[in-house]
Amino acid sequence: MTPTRKAHLQIHFCVLLWGFTAILGKLITLPALPLVWWRMLLVVAALALVPRVWRGLRAMSGRTILAYAGIGALVALHWLTFYGAIKLSNASVGATCMALGTVFVAMIEPWLTRTRFSKRELALGVMVLPGVAMVVGGVPAGMRAGIAVGAVSALLVAIFGSLNKRMVEHGDPLTVTALELGAGVLTLSLLAPLMPLVFPAFAGPLLVTPSTHDAWLLLGLALACTLLPFSLSLVALRHMSAFAQQLAVNLEPVYAIILAALLLGEQRELTTLFYVGVVIILAAVFIHPLLGRPHRVDPELLGTAEAKS
Repeated sequence: MTPTRKAHLQIHFCVLLWGFTAILGKLITLPALPLVWWRMLLVVAALALVPRVWRGLRAMSGRTILAYAGIGALVALHWLTFYGAIKLSNASVGATCMALGTVFVAMIEPWLTRTRFSKRELALGVMVLPGVAMVVGGVPAGMRAGIAVGAVSALLVAIFGSLNKRMVEHGDPLTVTALELGAGVLTLSLLAPLMPLVFPAFAGPLLVTPSTHDAWLLLGLALACTLLPFSLSLVALRHMSAFAQQLAVNLEPVYAIILAALLLGEQRELTTLFYVGVVIILAAVFIHPLLGRPHRVDPELLGTAEAKS
């Protein structure tokens, strides 16, 4: 099996696990801010027990640590807006908004990773826009604020995914996960006092102990749906572009919508127009491999990899 093929299988496994995050986010009763804070804190606490993480951290330069910490702040803001979108709408809508990341990545990745701009990728990204319009038209008016917040979340995932692609060879995946999510915990801790003023719908006390129900769900969210797929996605990113990864992530709404229908009965809240829009959005996932797009490799990253081998 080629490294690129293995990377695609790894990222699809990650997407399957991520499909549960929207469901757990809806089932957990905490507001968006404490939900994300506990999710990140639990992952960092688990990784702090792994000696490999500390060895990797000592091997990093201060500049690299700061770069990963900045990416971690973006990750925290992405998850905050993602779960905010779910709380303002539902799991199906929040997950579907992530497909907008394809458009953003097509424009952002070439600039951040110093690769050639692809008109084909932009065209594939633009393909999702009619689907998004149908999704907006297929949800109750009260849920449309969730779509707006979800679009911001998709922009943030495009930025930090492209930055991770640029930095992917500069650290051990577990160390990078711990560093980014640790920085995310700090970011949310600093934002917490301002959140009731800036966005009251997301606000909530951080240090209140979750209920037993929420605690078990948070553990599953942190370990099975965050630690494992987040680290594995960084490994996969060494052999695929951020755009290809984002296209695969567009399958997340499929899993989320199926699970939401089975577990939450959300199909009663949405119209046929919504599901037609989802089909259009996800079509790009299947069209992309058929076009035979070659895997692009940043020459600087290639040189770094060869130097390490």
